[in-house]
Amino acid sequence: MTLPTDYPLTVAALYHFAPIAEPQAVRDALHALCEGEALCGTLLIAHEGVNGTLAGPGAGIAALVDAIRAMPGFAAIEVKYSGAHMPPFKRLKVKVKREIVTMGVPDIDPVHGQGAYVEPKDWNALIADPDTVVIDTRNSFEFAQGTFTGSVDPGTERFTQFPAWFDAQAEELRQSGKKIAMFCTGGIRCEKATAYVRAQGFDEVYHLRGGILKYLEQVPAEQSLFEGGCFVFDERVALGQGLELLDVERAVAKGGE
Repeated sequence: MTLPTDYPLTVAALYHFAPIAEPQAVRDALHALCEGEALCGTLLIAHEGVNGTLAGPGAGIAALVDAIRAMPGFAAIEVKYSGAHMPPFKRLKVKVKREIVTMGVPDIDPVHGQGAYVEPKDWNALIADPDTVVIDTRNSFEFAQGTFTGSVDPGTERFTQFPAWFDAQAEELRQSGKKIAMFCTGGIRCEKATAYVRAQGFDEVYHLRGGILKYLEQVPAEQSLFEGGCFVFDERVALGQGLELLDVERAVAKGGE
């Protein structure tokens, strides 16, 4: 997807798993770049990779993405772009963390152990199959904002609770013999969630490449099986089909508060 031109600000959601030998040095360099380009948002750096959502002028976002892609192992990083009329974040945070998405399970390999990717254009056929269990790996508030038709809500408040929830369902899922299809906002939680599920001995494990955001970007509204809005972690609240901004009051009402 190219940078949006019909908004004054560009928002980039990105992540990539690849080894980083010196996270602090990378953090310092990227923080300086973000400050110089007047970007706001959050960028996390860990030994396992980078993850973040940032906003700012299109040229500044492009400079940041180019800098990350120039890092060893990061040339293939995928970025989801959307737009904003007002700054969606109040400040800039660039941090070194233990994990770029916290599951709290050691020895999970999201690079080689993850489930099979399913492109957005093929997702509808997979989740419409009665032999597929569709699991939303996000928290219950996000689920209430919007989700795919027929998906399962694990009822979690944070991602660290997902492994325990899955462990409680594992025997029933194993006996059902069904395929497991998983999704999240931009794809990063599913990298670890599907790796965890495969580590428990499940073979037919799939996840939506690029997450809900990529699906909403690529799948025409008349074919969409996503109902409601996709909650995003900034002041825009939620995005709809085509990654268009939803009415904030309507989006919050859908959250079931």
